[in-house]
Amino acid sequence: MASTADPERKEEEAAAGEEEDTGAQVAPIVRLEEVAISTGEENEDVILDLKAKLYRFDKDGNQWKERGAGTVKLLKHKETAKVRLVMRQSKTLKICANHLGLIVIPTMSVQEHVGNDKSCVWHAADFADGELKDELFCIRFQSVENCKNFMETMQEVAESQQKKEESKDASDAAGLIEKLTVEDKKSEEKTKEEDTVADKEEKVAESEKKVEEPASST
Repeated sequence: MASTADPERKEEEAAAGEEEDTGAQVAPIVRLEEVAISTGEENEDVILDLKAKLYRFDKDGNQWKERGAGTVKLLKHKETAKVRLVMRQSKTLKICANHLGLIVIPTMSVQEHVGNDKSCVWHAADFADGELKDELFCIRFQSVENCKNFMETMQEVAESQQKKEESKDASDAAGLIEKLTVEDKKSEEKTKEEDTVADKEEKVAESEKKVEEPASST
């Protein structure tokens, strides 16, 4: 004959098996402090921020290799006004493109990828691997509009950088001409001063010579 257990007794045993809450608080053994992480972008303003997938052309394998999917940015330095391109992978935030300085310059022409209006290609000196390398990149966006926006912004930056470089070159040239003019003037003044000193020394020598000559007999 099967025995039946008392429901109240079961509840008492179950309650006894549970851990008793004493209300005590246990302090953590290790206290973790918040750490500020520097991205290197604190002194830069974001000009462009788009999601995309980046590819790099492997010369040895003669094929495109995926570099990472994430966010591509154009950043303008607040003090120097230089623009650079930076792209980080979405999950790891690892840098997969870093064109310093911007090495977005007029010679870095961005062109639409043949056969795909959501992609474009360009050459650039890249520093993502910690070593400056000349690379061929291809980037693919989620829409045609984003791709056009990227290309147009890159072109605007390149033109702006070109004007800035031309202005700097003109200023440097003017400064060099002014420096040469000042140096020529100083050289001319020094020559005149040396000539004056030489004339004085010659006159003194002639005067001393006359004094030393004996009087002629009559």
